Order: sequence, then structure tokens, then C-alpha cells
Amino acid sequence: GRAGRRAAMSAQGDCEFLVKRARELVPHDLWAAKAWLITARSLYPADFNIQYEMYTIERNAERTSSAGRLLYDIFVNFPDQPVVWREISVITSALRNDCQDKQTQFLRGLFETLPGRIQCEMLLKATEQCFNTLERAEMLLLLLRRFPESVVQHGVGLGESLLEAENIEDQESPVNCYRKLFVCDVLPLIINNPDVRLPAALLYKYLNKAAEFYINYVTRSTQMESQYQGVQDTPDLLSPSKRSSQKYVIEGLTEKSSHITDPWERVFKILSVVGVRCEWQMDMSRRSFGDILLKMKDVCRYIGNYDNEAHTKYKTQVTYSTMLVFFKNAFQYVSSIQPSLFQGPNAANQHPFVLLEDVSNVYGDADMDRSKHLHKKRKLAEGREKTMSSDDEDPSGKGRNRHITIHAAELPNSVEVLESFRLARESWELLHSLESLDKEFTRICVSWKTDTWLWLRIFLTDMIIYQGQYKKAIASLHHLAALQGSHSPQQIPGQGSLENQRALIQLATCHFALGEYRFTCEKVLDLMCYMVLPIQEGAKLQEEQPKLKSKFRKVSELKLWPFTSAAIMPYCLRLLLACFKLRAFTDSRDDMALGHVIVLLQHEWPRGENLFLKAINKICQQGNFQYENFFNYVTNIDMLEEFAYLRTQEGGKIHLELLPNQGMLIKHHTVTRGITKGVKEDFRLAMERQVSRCGENLMMVLHRFCINEKILLLQTLA
Repeated sequence: GRAGRRAAMSAQGDCEFLVKRARELVPHDLWAAKAWLITARSLYPADFNIQYEMYTIERNAERTSSAGRLLYDIFVNFPDQPVVWREISVITSALRNDCQDKQTQFLRGLFETLPGRIQCEMLLKATEQCFNTLERAEMLLLLLRRFPESVVQHGVGLGESLLEAENIEDQESPVNCYRKLFVCDVLPLIINNPDVRLPAALLYKYLNKAAEFYINYVTRSTQMESQYQGVQDTPDLLSPSKRSSQKYVIEGLTEKSSHITDPWERVFKILSVVGVRCEWQMDMSRRSFGDILLKMKDVCRYIGNYDNEAHTKYKTQVTYSTMLVFFKNAFQYVSSIQPSLFQGPNAANQHPFVLLEDVSNVYGDADMDRSKHLHKKRKLAEGREKTMSSDDEDPSGKGRNRHITIHAAELPNSVEVLESFRLARESWELLHSLESLDKEFTRICVSWKTDTWLWLRIFLTDMIIYQGQYKKAIASLHHLAALQGSHSPQQIPGQGSLENQRALIQLATCHFALGEYRFTCEKVLDLMCYMVLPIQEGAKLQEEQPKLKSKFRKVSELKLWPFTSAAIMPYCLRLLLACFKLRAFTDSRDDMALGHVIVLLQHEWPRGENLFLKAINKICQQGNFQYENFFNYVTNIDMLEEFAYLRTQEGGKIHLELLPNQGMLIKHHTVTRGITKGVKEDFRLAMERQVSRCGENLMMVLHRFCINEKILLLQTLA
């Protein structure tokens, strides 16, 4: 026994000597080194070190095929050697990473020389060595992609282990490394493999996970990303915020692995594969959204006739298909009207848009008599609170087919934007048309926490405004404001965010539609603080004049209005004018309201000329007029001439109190000629001074009016 041990030791010593000798020769004479090792190998065929040394020489010389043959021998003959495992993990990590350097490419080539069976075994064994879920998943994915036959055995198990890891790790967002690998990498391999048998319930679960992931991925807010990069720029109404151009990386993954091309296409592809597997009606692939929607409406018509199993099947088909059409189109709409919410190529250079009631006919007389019918209007609005039916014969024309105008030059893809808005509305209506669909859709929304999605709330608010359900819209806007607060806690106080400002103008437009003019005025005046001046008065939007007088138009129109100071300020001024106009021209006298109207009519002059003449008429009938703010804010030369004329004999010698404290002077003194004369002189001087102010930027003057006279304006509407 001792002799045997001694022989073994000397053999081991010989092997070590041979390896050492070969190593020394490598730098000077590679062929001699190889000769030593070949001799050694024939003497000691079972010695690992000799063979590994041969492999190392070939590997270092980057000779792919000879290194591959030696690696094969080592792997087969010495499967348990730790050094072999170290080498295999170096090779498999080269397979997994995205580098293109020479070393990585050589290692990939080396792996390719191995027979498929060995590759498969190597990857499986390498997987067993992984203790980290992510690494293990990436390793198994290498195997599944190369050897589709292994999907049957390992696919579902891998998928479930990723979903389980996501649960255990308690990820706060569905956009995490585990879900990404499951949805983008594992799921397509499973569902596209006809040999993998999957029950419908599991397919629906997977479809749900995939849809939630892709929708959250596409709509991930830029705020979320700027947290990683420490960028905290607060967007202003006018200047689109400068978004960080840094790439989005999902924690735990590489940048390349985090980037997903065509996410919407992918989710619709999964929908269609699941549909085929579950024997839904109509193959969903390559269908337009309009087609899918029509077909789903069709399925809904006779869904009640099916037995339980078929009913569940078609209910699921309608819910998921319609829901994906809904989210896709709602997203398209919101990303067009508020691109800065999402990371995208057009995020920085396109300004946002906001959906508003059209008030361009404010200068006309047609809606003068609105105040008389206000209680009727209120009644109608109450009636509208019921949800919309999805029939097109809607007698009051309340929420169906309202016309939305967009100035095409402002928004180049306006046709697509309106089409997305329509498809999203119709999908929403369909999802709420049957109790069973409504229940299922609501269940999904609750589990996805969609009520925390700021972008979705923007869409829903616009949809409710479109439906003319203004009270509901106001509630939705308050919800939006609350969401906005929770989305960006790092808001600088006093600097209103875009969403916040959007909410103000839409609240104003809803209160206006409800005839709540004081609230309208309040919101408009709050918004005025955010206007970025100066604004050129001439820079107003080209807009089509309403084709019909509003008497004949059952339904007020809506506008998608550019959300810039230059466009919003004129809109605000029109809203204010509309609020005060009703007050100013009632039968009772209200000089304050009439004065405000005159100030506001300067905007877009001479569009308001007829109304101004009507105001002058009313002053003539009254015989006198008091508005002490006149000289602070009226700089329109035509108006000044008209007022100067009113005091003359021909103008009717109208008594005007336009100077501050003028009334007090006259009341407190015995009216002697001197004082009256002094007042006349003051008036003449004030007029002359005023004429020299005619060149002032009117928008600055009107902005000052809104800011300085806020309390007075609100009191007038009290």
C-alpha cells in the first residue's frame, strides 16, 4: 500500500513537473511547450492539470476550434473541478453581456464550437450554480433561446419563479427587472411554443401581467426618471421643461436590456396569441383599433346567450381587447396634448394643449339672453349627470358628437389626436355598457392602481368635459390636483406646475358652462399670476368663426387650445368678458360691471365694437356713469374719443365720474362753479395724458387690471 501511495505521489510530482516545465517554455518556444504537454497527456491521460494547461495555452492564443475541443474533453471528463466552473461562468457571462470587445467575442465563438448537447448541459449546470434569481433567469433564458425544446420543461417554472421573486422583493412598480424578464423574454417563448400546454386561467393571468407592465413602461413618468438623475426642474407654463436625455435603466438590468422597442405592438401581439390559444372570436392580429372595437361591440350584443364557460371566455376577450384599445388611445391622446409627461422625442419642443369650451362668440349678442334661461340650462346639466348611453340618437345632443376644433397649424397630427380621443371614449363606454364587463374592468383597474395614474386622470377629465358633465368634471379636476401633489413633492411653492395650471383653466371653463360666474372669475384670476409676459397683442390665434349663430347650434363647441401664455391669456380675457357681460347688460343698473366690460372690450378690438356701442347706449340712457378705474386701464383711442364726445353738448352732456374721488369732491362741497370747472379741467388733462398712453402694450395693461383689481372683480360678481 505504501509503495502504491509513493508511486501515486511520484506520478503526481511528475505531472506537476511536466506542467511547470511546459509553462516555462510557453514564452520562448510554444511548440516545445505543446510537445511536453502532449507527451505528458499520453503518459497520464487522467490528469486534469495537464489537460487544463493545454486548454489555457490554446485559449490564450485565441485558437477557437482547438480550445473548444479541449474544453469539451475537460467538461466531459472532469465535470466537478471548481476551475472548470470558474471558466464556464466566464464564458456564460460573455454570452449574456452586450460587450463587443475581442475577448468577449472569442469566448462566444468558443462556446459555439461545442456540440449542442454539451452547450445545453453546460448551461443547465451553470444555472444550478446560480443563487441569484436574476442571474439564474438570464442563464436559463440563454438555454431556452438556444434550445426551444427545453422550453416545455423549464419555461413555465422560470416564469413563475420570476413572478414569485417580484412578490417577495415587494417591488413598488410593475416596471422592475423580474417582470421585465418575465414579460419580454420568458412569456413569448412560452406562449409561442405549441408544445407548452397552458390552461386559460394562467394565460389570462400572464396577459394581465404583460399588459400592466407594458402600459406602465410606456407611460412611466419623466418625474420617476429624474429621481434617478437628480434633475429637479419645474416646468413653467410656457417653457417646456428641459428633460434629461439620459437613458432609462430598470434597476438590476443593463441599459440595453431596459430598452424595449415597440411596447404597444408587443402587448397586442400577446393579446392575439392568447386569443388564438383561448379560441376567442376573430383573430386579433394586424387589426385596426376601429375593427377590434366594432367586433367587440358585436360580441357584446349576444354575450348574454352563452353558457357560463363561453360567457367567461368572451367576457375576458371583450374586456382585455377593449381595455388595451382604451389605454393605447388614451395614451396617444394625452401624449399629444401634454408631451412633457412622458419621455419622448417630442417632449421638449411641442407645447401642450388643453380642452376648453369655445367662447369665441363672446362678442356677439346671441347669448345675451342666456341669463334668462340659466335655470333651464342648470336643469339640463343636472340631467347630463347620468352616464352616456352608447346610442347615437341622443335627443339633447348633450355629449355625443360635440365638435372639437383645433387649429391644424398648431398641432400637425390633429386628425389622429381626435381619432384617438374618439376611440378611447368609445372603448370606455363599451367597458361600462354591461355590468359583467364593468365589474371585470374595475377589478383590473383597482389591482393596477390606475387611479394614481396622472396621465389617465387627464384623459378622463377631458372625456367628462366632452360629455358635458361639468359637475363631475370639477370633481375629477380636484382629483387631478391631488394626484399632481403626490407625483412631484419637490414642487417649488408658488410655481404652479403645468397640471396645476391646466386644472385651473379647465375648472374655469366648467364653472362657466354651469353658469357659476364668480367661480369662473376666481379661477381665471388665479391663473393670471402664471402668465409669462410680454405677449404681443397681435399674436392671436387664427380661428374659424363659428359657422352658425349659436341659436342654431344645440351644442357648444370645444376647442383644443395651445397651452401657452400667448393663447391662454386671450381665452381668459374672453371668459371674464362673458362673465361680466351678462351682469352689465341686465335691466338693472351696474356701472361697475359695465366698466369692467369696457376695459375688457379693448382686447381684440374692434371685434367688440358692437358691444361697446351697446354700452355707450346704456350710459346715454342712464344719463350718467361712474367708473373710477377708467383712466387706469382704458387706453383705446376710439373709446377715449367716444367718452370725450359724451360730455359735449352734441354727445348729450352725460355726467361721467371717471376720476378717483371725483364723486367725493362733488358730494362734500357746495357745488360752486369753481369746483365743477376744476373737475372739467381735471378730466381734460386726464384725457390728454391718456391719449399719450395709447401705445402701451395692451396685454400688460389688462394683466395689471386682472392682478390689481382681483378683489373688486370678484365683488362685482358676488
